[in-house]
Amino acid sequence: MIYDNDERPKLLAAYMIEHQCTVRAAAGAFGVSKSTVHKDITCRLKRLDPALCAQVNALLMKNKSERHLRGGNATKLKYERQNEQKYQK
Repeated sequence: MIYDNDERPKLLAAYMIEHQCTVRAAAGAFGVSKSTVHKDITCRLKRLDPALCAQVNALLMKNKSERHLRGGNATKLKYERQNEQKYQK
């Protein structure tokens, strides 16, 4: 999808807040890179809508504080799947 440069940051921020998702998930939903999402919600949104920017920054801080937990769970699932495949053979 093609969005106006002033419209996309607001849409991204609203989507992220509504779905409580990560930058990667929002990038996938909108078909843009995670670098674009991050630039939109940290730089461009500050100029367009400071109140919305504050809300999405709170979500980014929450995601940042939880990322080590997500990484640990992903690693755990990876090794559980490997063990299941090993025992199925």
